[in-house]
Formats: sequence, structure tokens, C-alpha cells
Amino acid sequence: MRGAREARDLAGAALRSAARSPALPAIAGALVLTTIVMTLVGVDPAEAYPALIRGAVADGNLEYTIGAFVPTLGMALAFAIPFRTGEFNLGGDGQMALGAVAAAALALALPLPPGIAVVVPLAAAALTGALVAGVSAPLHTRLGIPAIVTTLLLSTPAVALASYLVRFPLAEPNTGIAETPVLPAAAHLPSIGDSGYVTVALPLILVLTLAWLYADTGTVLGYEIRATGANREFARYGGIDVDRLAIATLAGGGAFAGLVGGLIVLSPPYRLVDGALTSPGYTFTGVAAVLLAAGRPIGVPFTVALLTILQVGGQGMERDAGVPSQLTQVIQGLIIVIVAVTATMRHRPGRWRRLLPGRPAAPPVEAPDPPGGHVDTTRSGVSG
Repeated sequence: MRGAREARDLAGAALRSAARSPALPAIAGALVLTTIVMTLVGVDPAEAYPALIRGAVADGNLEYTIGAFVPTLGMALAFAIPFRTGEFNLGGDGQMALGAVAAAALALALPLPPGIAVVVPLAAAALTGALVAGVSAPLHTRLGIPAIVTTLLLSTPAVALASYLVRFPLAEPNTGIAETPVLPAAAHLPSIGDSGYVTVALPLILVLTLAWLYADTGTVLGYEIRATGANREFARYGGIDVDRLAIATLAGGGAFAGLVGGLIVLSPPYRLVDGALTSPGYTFTGVAAVLLAAGRPIGVPFTVALLTILQVGGQGMERDAGVPSQLTQVIQGLIIVIVAVTATMRHRPGRWRRLLPGRPAAPPVEAPDPPGGHVDTTRSGVSG
């Protein structure tokens, strides 16, 4: 009986820890604060916000937004998959960079027929990313080093190694630019329509996102992952191999990051340029999108779309309204700060109640008597 009661208590705690997504309040609060800042510095918000939207989806800019949406969504999945088990994969840059190197090297070294020349480099890129992320898993499960530390620290040497390979062994000679030669035509991702920036990478990443959504909600593995992320000790109590899931999800996240690197290399300009993958900030924009969605898979594509519009539209806002594009980064930062504060207040309400003036802390709640710990002598017939 006691074991069953403990299991119910742990299950209840796991369910109570799942909070509703704070995305809408965070976005609204960030927009209000940004509007106030614009007004104080003499910028007309009625002119700036339409310019931001036009810079993202109008005047022929939609294809650039879609081109940025694909890698950002892929890097969001690279963080979101291990995040569901409570692991933090912050090494996306290194996994993506080495995945791109693997795809470029394979495409240049092996002349393959069309179709296979795309599939094989992408598979190599995903495998490379999975291996890079997988290195951090035993450091966490065996040595107790948090994944948030190992993935981040391993990312720097991985990016440096990718930079070295692009600058020297794989570099195109006599160009003065750290880049590989153009990949063979058979290894180019087919374009969709007349666009040079929208390729089959878009439907591919959307299909993989749908597959992840189904696996998360409709499979036993997805249930185990969610249970582990909600309450690790409850998952262990239920017989789930928590360490195995940590390794699998970290490797899965790394595979997505490596795949993104391969997709970028096999898209225009069909070569790997040193620093071109990490400078746009796909990794941490993806992390911000997952945090904004509160880790809920169904919300990740939408938050990725929002942040991508902010990033790409910022250039149009700067051009048409004279507002620095860095303001969109301020908006993203405000959104994440509001999300963090909201989550903290939700999970630790007693502490915040004590900090508010005129709001006394809630009185302590007495624990109920355990079963069998109190005997009603009146009903039992036992006299004093």
C-alpha cells in the first residue's frame, strides 16, 4: 500500500509540474515593452511593425524567410528532443558544423548518381551529428557531468575542427576564401518552383517534425521520454531506463543538428563556407523557440516561425522605417526573460508572494495524518 501511495504521489507531482505554455503572455508583454521603447526614442510603431512584416513575407522576401525557417526549425528539434527528457543540448553549433563537413567531404570525394548523391551525404551528416552529441551522453550518465556543460564545451572544439578542415584539407585552392569547391550538381538539393532558396529541405524538415510529434504523443517511447522529463525518479520507479533514454535523445538531437548542416551545404551556394553556418545564430534561436513553446512539441514550429519572421523582417524594418535591426534581438530577449520570470513565479509562488509588499506569505499547510496514525476512540469503542 505504501509503495502504491508513493507512486501516486510521484505521478501527481509529475502532472502538476506540466505548466501551460507562457508564449502568448510573453509575446504580448515583449511587444508592449518594445512599443514603449520605440515611442521613447521617437520611432513610430505604426510604421515600424508593418515594415517588419513586409521585410519578412512581402516584396519577394518570403523565400528568404523560408530559407531561414528550415535550419532554425531543425536546430529547435535538436534541442527539443533531449529537452523532453530533461537534458539540455547546447552543442548544436559543433554538431551542425561537423555534420556539414561530413556531407561536403562525402559529396566531393564520391561521385554518386542523382538521388543517392543527396541521400548519402545527408545520412553521413546526421550520423556525424549524432556521434558528436553522443560523446557527451556517457560523460553525463557515467561521470555525472551535466549535459548542458558537456555539450556546450564540446561544441567549441568541434566548430574549430570544422573550420580547420574547411580552411585546409577541403579548401578550394587559389581563392583566398575559406570555402570548399562547389559540390557536384548531383548533390544539389532540388529547388521548389522557381525559387533558388526554397528546396526540398522544407518538406523534409516538416515531415521529420510531424514524425517527431507522432513519436512523442503516440508511441511507448514518447511516453517514456515524457515521463522521464516530467519526473526522473518516477520514471525510474516505473522501470524506465533513464540513462538509455538520455543517450538516445541526445544522439537524436545531434542527428538533427548534423542533418541541418548537411541541408545547408547541399543548398545554395552549394558549398561550405567557413563560419556561414554558425554566424546566423540558428542554434540559439532554436533554443529560444523551444523555451518559448515551453518544450511542447506542437508549439515549436509556430514559435520558430515567429522568431524567424522577427530575424528576417528586422532587415526590412531597418531599411524602411530606420529602426535598427538589432531591435528584433531585443524583442527576442524580452520574450525569453518574460518566459523565465513567468515560469519561476509559477513554480515558486510562495517565494514571490513573500517578496511582494503587503502580501503576507501563505500560512503553512499541516500535513494530514498518515493512514493508521490516528485512531478515533469514539468510534472504535476504545476508552481513554
